[in-house]
Amino acid sequence: MIDTHSHIYDPAFDNDREQAILRAKEVGITQLILPNVDLSTVKQMRETVERYPDFTVCAMGLHPTEIRDGWREDLKSIKEDFYANYATARYCAIGEIGIDLYWDKTYIDEQKLAFKEQMKWALELDLPVILHIRKAYAEIFEELSSLRHNHFKGVFHCFGGGIEEARKAVSLGFSLGIGGVLTYKNSNLPNIVKEIGLDYILTETDDPYLPPVPYRGMRNEPSYMKFVVDKLADIFDENAESIDEITTSNAHKTFNI
Repeated sequence: MIDTHSHIYDPAFDNDREQAILRAKEVGITQLILPNVDLSTVKQMRETVERYPDFTVCAMGLHPTEIRDGWREDLKSIKEDFYANYATARYCAIGEIGIDLYWDKTYIDEQKLAFKEQMKWALELDLPVILHIRKAYAEIFEELSSLRHNHFKGVFHCFGGGIEEARKAVSLGFSLGIGGVLTYKNSNLPNIVKEIGLDYILTETDDPYLPPVPYRGMRNEPSYMKFVVDKLADIFDENAESIDEITTSNAHKTFNI
């Protein structure tokens, strides 16, 4: 299994990061993809990858909720760091980037500008993107359309849209990132993934956030991804090994790892 979205470098793991990684390996996880959040997370993310070079790779980007006063300087620093270290820092994607209008719409125009700028980095370097989208699917599709590019690479991380958004995402070349929300009682994700099909599904945790049942309300960690795989196995009436094989292959193709 590959956890395509882990924040194992987060301070939530400062007391047991090594143990959490060992637990992940014990359940069959072979790799973690670590997306960046902002300038403050670059150092610990890169240090984690340096400490676990055979188990982790990372992505570079500026999270949409971090777009506020001073964002242009932050984005400039992110870009400089990314291009300066691209060849040696094991960056496999641009991310996580996107538009988030759930908490605050104050910086919607700035979020769009930052998103488009970072998408251009990905297109220039032919890299996949890890997209964070919350209450902003129409805006994301509008911005993607404005790039006048017919086919993209990457993932709609923690997919939270409906079936029409799912169909449009995969038609543009994206996969859907599916994590613990799939196991929640009132989630509509089981119906969506069933219709879209396994070829477009990537498994993820988004740890330390959004843990699956039976750990909802607690800290998430990479080893809990097995509950997501088990749920997918139930939905598709397959064994977990088959789900693992398909979604792992999808991750390799998407991120070229």
